[in-house]
Amino acid sequence: MALLSFLGAIRQVTGSCYLIETHGGARVLLDCGMHQGRREEEQGNRAAFAFDPKTLDAVVVSHAHIDHSGLLPKLVAAGYRGPIHATTATAQLLELMLLDSASIQEKDAEWENRWRARLNKPPIKPLYTRVDSERMLQQRQPHAYGETFEVAPGISVTLFDAGHILGSAIVQVDVVDYGRPRRLVFSGDLGNHTSPLMHSPTPLHEADVVLMESTYGDRDHRDHEATVEELAEVLQQAHRDGGNVLMPSFAVGRTQDLIYYLGQLYQQGRVPQQAVFLDSPMAISANAIYGRFREQLELGGHADDRSLRLEKWLPILKTTPTPEESMTINRFKSGAIIIAGSGMCTGGRILHHFKHNLWREECHVIIPGFQARGTLGRAIIDGAKTVKLLHQRIAVNARIHTLGGFSAHAGQTQLIEWVGNFQPKPELYLVHGELEKMLILQRTLADRLGLQANIPEPGDRIAL
Repeated sequence: MALLSFLGAIRQVTGSCYLIETHGGARVLLDCGMHQGRREEEQGNRAAFAFDPKTLDAVVVSHAHIDHSGLLPKLVAAGYRGPIHATTATAQLLELMLLDSASIQEKDAEWENRWRARLNKPPIKPLYTRVDSERMLQQRQPHAYGETFEVAPGISVTLFDAGHILGSAIVQVDVVDYGRPRRLVFSGDLGNHTSPLMHSPTPLHEADVVLMESTYGDRDHRDHEATVEELAEVLQQAHRDGGNVLMPSFAVGRTQDLIYYLGQLYQQGRVPQQAVFLDSPMAISANAIYGRFREQLELGGHADDRSLRLEKWLPILKTTPTPEESMTINRFKSGAIIIAGSGMCTGGRILHHFKHNLWREECHVIIPGFQARGTLGRAIIDGAKTVKLLHQRIAVNARIHTLGGFSAHAGQTQLIEWVGNFQPKPELYLVHGELEKMLILQRTLADRLGLQANIPEPGDRIAL
């Protein structure tokens, strides 16, 4: 009988990884994500895989975010030589994300080794290198939504639109072992129905086993229109206060949504700021990829095609791809909206903008997305009075705003509606969530649907 092992994103949000094994010897990995957040969790990225990468037949990636794909170069460096299956858009975004991630790994190791040398400690190697990422990219195999393809003997996969970011997929896995068919559905990250650019997640109806994300399993998002109004009010207040507005944002998905909303408000004459700076080389490149896949976006019901022609939709948008251009933003003491990565404030250019603005009472910080435990973004929204960044301690005097209505993840009711489409009721496992949020969703699923959800522990193994 086929087996499923829960290897990552178990009782936590990041590090997505699941292994399917059949009695006939087929082995397929679903996602190979990086752990993000607490230092001890990130250290887990350096641990050996719980399986021999050389024995895998295939890898299937739900989408390009680093917590789902970030260890693929390490997997290849450890000997994996098989195909990496993903949607066509995800295959393109992986190149953008993982070459950037490799650069970060190399720079982080270089920085760490300077300190280690002064302490007479042995140097460390980067988690992986650009060469590893480039080799990994040669193993990509792109697929269209709805296309069924065999990934190993007795195992076929079909990808459906998850509505989370461009190319994101719900992964349906059909396994035939000992002549017995079984169907596993992995939700990946399910999108928020109110996303201005993404379609709603595809409803599926038949499965024996379902793995469902639970990032926001404890609550629904704030009303979408009210969130847009709150954004407009923050912009007006920052203008009155004479400060800047900082938006830490994920380069893929969240940034494109924010540009859409800012453009919408600009068209209504409700953006008083002088300039919107997109200070993220990755986000600038991601915008171009989104433009190439315009047919996969939900433009008809929300906007005309200007929504990705940025110079028309948001004329005050200025992109700053180079470090020198980024540094010129520091001259703006007021009247600027600055969108920069990383989304959870764990690195990237947003740290430099925090250094120049976070201590200023007239400035405002808008947190538009989920912040995992242990991240700088989580510390800020939890009310930290000071934070350490770039080897300095900085006071948090700016006004902090969390706009959960812009989340790219489904809220509790949306999760329940999606899983409620399966008839008969499947065996359900909650993944991708913090335990207390999973417990709330577990109780709510039992109350509303009479559906018993299981919460696995790391390393658990079940028969499909």
